[in-house]
Formats: sequence, structure tokens, C-alpha cells
Amino acid sequence: VFPSKISTEQQSLMLVKRLLAVAVSCITYLRGIFPESAYGTRYMDDVCVKILREDKNCPGSTQLVKWMLGCYDALQKKYVTDSLTITGFFFLQTITECYHFKFKYTHNGPLLDFSSENKKNDSTITCADTKKASILLIRKIYVLMQNLSPLPDDVCLTMKLFYYDEVTPSDYQPPGFKEGECEGMIFEGEPMHLNVGEVPTPFHMLKVKVTTEKQRMENVDKSILKHGETNVPLQVNRDDPEEENQ
Repeated sequence: VFPSKISTEQQSLMLVKRLLAVAVSCITYLRGIFPESAYGTRYMDDVCVKILREDKNCPGSTQLVKWMLGCYDALQKKYVTDSLTITGFFFLQTITECYHFKFKYTHNGPLLDFSSENKKNDSTITCADTKKASILLIRKIYVLMQNLSPLPDDVCLTMKLFYYDEVTPSDYQPPGFKEGECEGMIFEGEPMHLNVGEVPTPFHMLKVKVTTEKQRMENVDKSILKHGETNVPLQVNRDDPEEENQ
């Protein structure tokens, strides 16, 4: 997963693609979306992770792999502004859990949105910084996924991509995607937003956020939300200022 150095935008882009794959794979694995046969085993240093793969006996995993490849295409072209993975439709299209990966771009390369009061200047970010943040992000995903309430039995999964209109051709659709409506997210209960973690590189920045119902979030051990292995804890927000600022 981790290159020996990140000196070019292409090296950074490859790392972001891999981290996105690891994060989505961990989420679907720990939430029980696909069977064990749909995953392979890899290691990020001493962290064992399950990586989603195409499985002829599991059409759903094959479809998600195709969506991920489509997301990579949009990332490569610098069109995508964010990737929204939604799990848990039930009743009248209400949402149980939403996993949000947001992307921005600068002259130095695309940014997978990263926000921190203590963030470093791009030129001072080292491979060690990126590696430490990446492993911490995956560990936090593991802890959170294992403490959320089980998903409904009739769960299904979708992925949406949103684009920058000023640079994206009007007829562009990445492989595996079709034109859709920009619909709001409707939850059965009161939604809460959880900032899970962030990963910087000299060219990209990553922020992962989970939105789910307040009742389901309250089942998470509060020590997980308030304390962690570093000074950057998981943070719960009742309101979502990022959405308001878009």
C-alpha cells in the first residue's frame, strides 16, 4: 500500500486509490454486506485487512468493484468532487448508514478532502506521516464498524458520484455509472455525523465521514468517540457544517 516515496502526483493518486479500496472493503466486510469468499487478505504493516474482489458467486461484490474502477476513472480525470457510498436502504428508501469520501483539487494535484486545525504544510508531509495516518484511519474504521448496531436483513448498497460542473463534460459518466438525481438523504431517525479520520500526502488529502441515525450511534462506546490512540479522536457532530458550506 505504501510507496517508498511520494514525489509525484501519480504516486499519490495510486496511494489514494488503494486507501479508498481498503476503506470501502473494510466497511463492507465488517458490516457483513458480502460473504467471506468475496474478499482476499492483505496486510498494512501489522494490520490485517480484507480486500474486496470480483467473485462469480457474488454478483454484488463484482458490481461494487466495477463502481470502484469507475470512481478511479473520475479521480484520474479530476472530475469527481465526492464519492457517496450509502448502505442500508429499507422501507421507503430511507438510509441507515452513509459513508462519505470527499475530493478537492489544487494546482499540485487532487485533494481527498482533509481538514485539521493542526495540518501541516504540503511540503512538510512525509511518507511516515501518511503511513501513520493511514493505519490510524483503518483502525478507527475497524473499531467503529464493530460497535455499530447490526444492519437490517434487507440491506442494499449504492454509490453516487458528484462532479465539478465547470470541468466535467456534460455527457461524462464513468464506467459502471449512469446519470442520476441529486436527492437528499432521508434517515428514519435523527442523523448524526462522525468524522472518522484523515490522511494527508503532498498531493492528496483524505477525509472519511460516517452518517447514521443518532440511536445507532449511541450504541457506540463513548470512549471510542472521545479517546483514541492519538490526539485526533473520532468526532461526532449533530449538524454537518461541510454540507452547509457546499
